[in-house]
Amino acid sequence: MADTKKSKHARASGSLNLILWFSFTVFALILLVLFLAVQSLLLGSRYRGEVITQMQQASREMTEVLSGSEEGFSLAVWRRVRELEDDYDVHFLLLYTDGRNVFSDGAEDDSYPEIAESLKERIYAGGSDVVFVEGDVVAYASVVTIGGQNYFLYVSNSIAQVNSLEESLRWLSLGTGLFSVVLAFVASGFVAMLITKPVTEVTEQAKELARGNYALDFKRDYFCLEMSELSDALDYARREISRTDTMQKELIANVSHDFKTPLTMIKAYASMIREISGEDKAKREAHADVIIEEADRLTALVNDVLDLGKLRAGGSTAPVVFNLSETVYKIVARFDYLCETQGFVFETDIAEDRYVLADRNRTEQVIYNLIGNAVNYTGEDKHVRIRLMAAADRTRLEVEDTGKGIPAEEQATIWDRYYRSSEAHRRPVQGTGLGLSIVKEILLQQNCPFGVQSEEGKGSIFWVEFSLPPEDGEELLGVEGAK
Repeated sequence: MADTKKSKHARASGSLNLILWFSFTVFALILLVLFLAVQSLLLGSRYRGEVITQMQQASREMTEVLSGSEEGFSLAVWRRVRELEDDYDVHFLLLYTDGRNVFSDGAEDDSYPEIAESLKERIYAGGSDVVFVEGDVVAYASVVTIGGQNYFLYVSNSIAQVNSLEESLRWLSLGTGLFSVVLAFVASGFVAMLITKPVTEVTEQAKELARGNYALDFKRDYFCLEMSELSDALDYARREISRTDTMQKELIANVSHDFKTPLTMIKAYASMIREISGEDKAKREAHADVIIEEADRLTALVNDVLDLGKLRAGGSTAPVVFNLSETVYKIVARFDYLCETQGFVFETDIAEDRYVLADRNRTEQVIYNLIGNAVNYTGEDKHVRIRLMAAADRTRLEVEDTGKGIPAEEQATIWDRYYRSSEAHRRPVQGTGLGLSIVKEILLQQNCPFGVQSEEGKGSIFWVEFSLPPEDGEELLGVEGAK
């Protein structure tokens, strides 16, 4: 396993700059080779093809001249042959089958018999004509019958100039290509550096971010869309990580404080029982009550922290169809003691028999936390309004208080752990500061839309929308709380 990791690291250790540089240079070399190959194949072969086509045409015309002459190989025929040579820029040679030149002026070339012998082998073996290239000469030979006798018509053309031009072009192309490769080498280095520079900058900033430096700005005016999108994504990640880090520090500080306070109280009152009120039953019971209350508070805090941890870890839900109207009535009734002891007023507008599909226990926790939050933050009139109504294809719950409202800049953070409003208030309902954070996690898990509508000086309305059950929900899931 260790060797595999090392090999992967070795494969990934190449610099992007070097990879791009090398790739561009190799690409330029490949283009050069392809260009030279195409030039050599197309230029030479195409020209030779055109030359051979001209020679074949010249051979056909020559054959017509010779075959149509009734005077034999006269001076007129000789002149026509020279005209055709000039027109097609070729050289004609008419040979007897033994190698003698028909148009000889008395001087015979020793190579003619060899040419005739070679043509016999090639023509008689493969057909009536043959094309061949030897060095700087391209030749076309065919059998011509004149007056019942066979002759070899040999048409040749020199391509020495073409070969020389082709060679010159090849060297010129090679020089130009090498210059292009050098230029591509330099240009690719510049382009590679231009491409990798922002990547290197972002990488260094990402390392700083990993070290905990959140005072960074990833946004730059980059030359490409992808780098701009990457910088935006990293800047967003920086903000979120910074926010999470701040929340984590606040969480540790708040949890430490909330644990410390009840523990200090428990210890203090336990010491008072032992040293002061041990013999005084009334004082001892009062002190014991404080210890029990603080222990309950500590237990609630621990339970809420554990509950929030389970929700964040993606704890399973058990959705059922139940009567949300009855559930809201039951939870509101749990706050009746505040009406009797502290003069709170709970106004309800609850539609009857609103069935929903949700996790019943978690939904009760949501409703209780929202009402408890409204109680803690409502105004001096101590009014809390609870409404349950139909909303399109859902059921909407609203909990309204008459407090000072939530500033617009704080509305996005009220669902965070240990959010504390700047508003001073009394807390008739004991809480741990995690209520709205638990509400958020539960509703996200159940895909329930939720939010807050608030205006400073006019209170706040927290709302949630629950899914309606399917038409056959009673048969599929069972109904809880049905009348």
